[in-house]
Amino acid sequence: MTKKDVVKGRIHSFDSFSTVDGPGIRYVIFMQGCNLRCKYCHNPDTWKIDGAKEYTVDEVVSKILNCKDYIYKSNGGITITGGEPLLQIDFLIYLCKTLKLHNFNIAIDTAGYTNVSEKLDELLKYVDLIILDIKLMNNENHKWLTGVSNEKILNFAEYVCNEKNIQCIIRHVNVDKLTDSGDEITNLENFVATLKNIQKVEYLEYHEMGKYKWNELGLRYEL
Repeated sequence: MTKKDVVKGRIHSFDSFSTVDGPGIRYVIFMQGCNLRCKYCHNPDTWKIDGAKEYTVDEVVSKILNCKDYIYKSNGGITITGGEPLLQIDFLIYLCKTLKLHNFNIAIDTAGYTNVSEKLDELLKYVDLIILDIKLMNNENHKWLTGVSNEKILNFAEYVCNEKNIQCIIRHVNVDKLTDSGDEITNLENFVATLKNIQKVEYLEYHEMGKYKWNELGLRYEL
């Protein structure tokens, strides 16, 4: 038995046909667990790291290979999101390394709340695109909205784009009078201007599509 077989990942769900999670048609893997508590999160059911079902790398790759034809033909690929996928970085390293053997384009959709490390460097060897959510530039407001500081996130953006030269899409959710007020948009655009390899910036409209999940989990939806 190899280490790849021993390391398992907790996965919330799969989407075998997405056109909004990177270029082309994407097979999307929703990893379980998140270290942020965003007040507008539409997947609070992915927060707990010990939830969901465990999968081996080979089990996941087998699912994806069933869809490889239309992924290849559309110049699509695999997008790993969550939750926060970087919480399960050991599993991601083996998964992405195996997917690269099949020449898949790989995107990681992340909040970037992580430390620069040897494991991160190893993972990034197999990643073609980072989709990075930047919630707020104002750190105090960021703490209120997500429960954590934005310092690691901004450092992650600079490291991935400027030092590792990986292509990146920036996403920002526009919440009226919160994330689009004052100097927020200007400060975000000024920060993005310091980054290399930015493919585009996506401004996403705030919605309450996940509000029912908060109610089902007994959580108070503050927004």
